[in-house]
Amino acid sequence: MDATPMTGTVTGTDRTDLTLLVVEDDPAGALAVPELLDAADAAGTRVRIRTARNLTEAERLLTDDVHCVLVDLSLPGARAGAAGDDPLAPLRHILRLAPRHAVLALAGSADAELAAEAVRVGAQDHLFREELDGRLLSRAIRYAVERKRADAVQVKLAESRLRAQENARLERGLLPTPLLEGSDLRFAAHYRPGRSRALLGGDFYDVVRTPDGTVHAMIGDVCGHGPDEAALGVELRIAWRALTFAGLCGDELLSTMQQVLEHERESEEIFATLCTVDIAPDGRRAGLCLAGHPSPLIARQGRTARLLPYEDGGPALGLLPRARWPRRQVELGGAWSLLMYTDGLIEGRSAGPGSPRLGQDGMVEMINRQLASGLRGEELLEAAVTEVRSLNGGELTDDVAVLALERDRTRG
Repeated sequence: MDATPMTGTVTGTDRTDLTLLVVEDDPAGALAVPELLDAADAAGTRVRIRTARNLTEAERLLTDDVHCVLVDLSLPGARAGAAGDDPLAPLRHILRLAPRHAVLALAGSADAELAAEAVRVGAQDHLFREELDGRLLSRAIRYAVERKRADAVQVKLAESRLRAQENARLERGLLPTPLLEGSDLRFAAHYRPGRSRALLGGDFYDVVRTPDGTVHAMIGDVCGHGPDEAALGVELRIAWRALTFAGLCGDELLSTMQQVLEHERESEEIFATLCTVDIAPDGRRAGLCLAGHPSPLIARQGRTARLLPYEDGGPALGLLPRARWPRRQVELGGAWSLLMYTDGLIEGRSAGPGSPRLGQDGMVEMINRQLASGLRGEELLEAAVTEVRSLNGGELTDDVAVLALERDRTRG
């Protein structure tokens, strides 16, 4: 909102010129007499007065250097005919004409009720003609300008809050709702966008169970972490879910995902990494595909956590036009925990600014220590991200997404 017309206020003992546009039909009226101007000057503020005899002149004289408009409520309504007998029609016209200017209403003391109504309509204050002097005028102008400025700030704050609430509702709606009904697997996720005051970044994930009992999990990362990358991440996640329910898996799924990325990205330099896991209905084995993405970490019952095989991964989506992504079969066992993550978890520093990056080895060591302390599920993910931030010596600049799938049955 342009606040230019509301500059030039007075604080403390500072002296500032203010420009007042007076809209009245008597150019030689009380507001133009020398005594009034002299009194205004003595009050600490020099008031420059412009006079308009009608609304047409007011519209011409209402420039950005005007700080306040004083409207005589007895002004003949040159345009009031269309509004019937509304005595406030000239004031309403000025308020529409100058929505960012401070406005004062001038009335006779016998019209106190009309003056009060003028304030309810939108004027910042009212003045009575019989009581008017220079000191009162300059004070009323300053107060009106400050009040209008405060109103404008409140409007901007309210608009910002509404936009923030709308964005939050939108972004929350774009976050995935895992579909695991009928599965004995437990699911947890932690998401932390790198953008300040954002709920969604370029990282994305999803988990669904298809009718045959297979649980499919995916986590990915669009390069960058701005709003455009966040939007592309949402598109890729939705595409993955639709393709998965359509029966695609492995190389066929990732090849189609690459086509989606190529059509939706703004630049050929944009790419995305992806990790997909499809867990068999018995929960004991899974297929793993990597597209330039870090390999998941698995912790089996009675053993320390380690990374799943990653030698056979393919390139990130969007880098090579006819790439292939082999699907590798891995044994999970009876009871296990599978941790999938984006590189925001491993690219932070290991001991503050200037130290080496944490890396996958550092992450594995950290997760094993937390598992040994009994942490599982959401507590484990929260502790992992908190420790990574602490090791980094401050807030992480990249998006971080982490999800965990757990199976605690040892039979079947």
